[in-house]
Amino acid sequence: MFKALRVTIGIMTKLAYLLLIGLAVPTAAPAQHHRDQRQAFEARREGRILPVREIERRVVPSMGGAQYIGFDFDSGAAVYTLKFLRDGRVIWVDVDGRTGNVLGRTR
Repeated sequence: MFKALRVTIGIMTKLAYLLLIGLAVPTAAPAQHHRDQRQAFEARREGRILPVREIERRVVPSMGGAQYIGFDFDSGAAVYTLKFLRDGRVIWVDVDGRTGNVLGRTR
């Protein structure tokens, strides 16, 4: 009985430790995502890039039934990265935001 109790306490201690580590890690991702969205909006408004809906209209039909998940935008390179899911695998498609041309795709 005491051995089972020690194992349970050991597992709980490790889980608590992992939880604390997870809480201590700073999360800059949401702030970066917000900046990317704002920069994409400004670039679109100024006519420097195509709207994401136009990019999606061109790319999504070519993905052969893969589920469209969403996109990221790299404002420095003016590149949209569209994300798809097929058979449990994520596929990324990089698209030039200025021309709409597909730059690359993971398999």
